[in-house]
Amino acid sequence: MNNYEGLFIIKSNLQEEDLKNVYKSISDAIGKNSGSVNKEEAWGKRQMAYPVKKARDGYYFKIDFTAPSQSILKLESAYRLNGDILRTMITKR
Repeated sequence: MNNYEGLFIIKSNLQEEDLKNVYKSISDAIGKNSGSVNKEEAWGKRQMAYPVKKARDGYYFKIDFTAPSQSILKLESAYRLNGDILRTMITKR
């Protein structure tokens, strides 16, 4: 099991309840792929340096987790399929 850090930019036009559901789906995907969440941080709404998929701002969400290295590709593809997530970056700590 390796330690990872994930940073996500989520669409800014979501309601509060929908935003919490996206946060929960990010955490649930880690659990489904034999990982465990260590820490979650919601950084709030911030303006981006350049537009991403025609959006100028988004909600930033950071998560620290442990998972086996073979599950990272599965996680990235699952996050790519979620239409509410604009950008994903997972790095090994």
